[in-house]
Amino acid sequence: MNNPVSVIGAGLAGCEAAFQLAERGLPVHLYEMKPQRRQSAHKADTFAELVCSNSLRSDRLQNGAGLMKEEMRRIGSIIINAADDTKVPAGGALAVDREGFTRLVTERIEAHPNITVVHDEVQTLPASPAIVATGPLTDGPMLLAIQELFGPELHFYDAAAPVITAESINMDKAFRASRYERGSDYINCPMSRDEYFAFVHELVAAETAPLHEFETPRVFEGCMPVEVMAKRGERTLAFGPLKPVGLRDEKTGVRPFAVVQLRQDDAAGTLYNLVGFQTNLKFGEQRRVFGMIPGLENAEFVRYGVMHRNTFLPSPGKLNWRYGVIDKPGLYFAGQITGVEGYVESAGSGLVAGVSLARELLGKDPVDFTSQTALGAMAHYVSEYVGADFQPMNINFGIIADLPGAPRNKIDRYTAIAERALGVIDGIIANKL
Repeated sequence: MNNPVSVIGAGLAGCEAAFQLAERGLPVHLYEMKPQRRQSAHKADTFAELVCSNSLRSDRLQNGAGLMKEEMRRIGSIIINAADDTKVPAGGALAVDREGFTRLVTERIEAHPNITVVHDEVQTLPASPAIVATGPLTDGPMLLAIQELFGPELHFYDAAAPVITAESINMDKAFRASRYERGSDYINCPMSRDEYFAFVHELVAAETAPLHEFETPRVFEGCMPVEVMAKRGERTLAFGPLKPVGLRDEKTGVRPFAVVQLRQDDAAGTLYNLVGFQTNLKFGEQRRVFGMIPGLENAEFVRYGVMHRNTFLPSPGKLNWRYGVIDKPGLYFAGQITGVEGYVESAGSGLVAGVSLARELLGKDPVDFTSQTALGAMAHYVSEYVGADFQPMNINFGIIADLPGAPRNKIDRYTAIAERALGVIDGIIANKL
């Protein structure tokens, strides 16, 4: 093949798709509009920017995201390999140095001999062969072109948590520990009963930033703003992101009524993000209300929480299980715009799309990862969901094919399903994926 494959967008999915194509000997033109133009959530000019958390979630095989990451490692994922190379302490999760991660992905993409990076904004759907990975913030002429192909877009709102400096945390009140004594990777800010209810009272009364595009936006449950969650009931946070289970205040020896956890955001340990504190509060309100958390009275914010619109396609019946457009052979989509939710899932869809398009162009039979694997289950969910209320989904064991005869115990059952999935992946790799 002489004509290069076009990959539009150098986010997690676009970089993964471009890398998988290039690794299979195909020339790739990777189009990225930064630095000429940024979307509302972007802060950096590098590729694969993490706009929300710095965590790729659990790294345990008994968790859907952990299983998907291991499948991707075995196949040779640029995203997961870069995450492993830039990880920071996060207990059982895989969290990364945000800047180090995106810089490393950018360097590896730019150094690949089969990838040519084109810094230009693409405003129309490209001719096949191509993969569109413009992300959930797609707007302007490209969004209109996608609407013309798929119909009016669906949408929901997503939010990001604030990041503060480590030196501004009052460690006389906070303490280091992970839940259930699994290390000391998190900084914990304990709350008494009175401190918790005073905080919740101010949180629900705080002023939020306006959202101009929709009067009553739909919010993705996995990134529910903390103030919205608090309005569901005064104890909701105590049973959610502020639950004190598995933690004891080292200074008092007792379990606090509630606890706010801070996770390391960079390799040097100079920055921490507030776990579960996605928010749409105005910046001044974030300083005021979050400053009520014990230990954060003088917190220095280097990034405030923000909220933004995410768009996703009506993918079932429009895309196949390879993320290819059914009515336009050779045109693929990847990333959160397809209806997958999360960093790992976004990169995973790019991997499947890149591998699939490469095999198509090289005249090889398609590879179905099947619903027995996390990668395949996600692809089949996106393409084959039969309900009337298709919504973005994180990978979970509920959409992975069940294993007849598996143990009843949840951990043992998930372990057995994960072992089967990795066996399927190893078999596919052995057949020269």
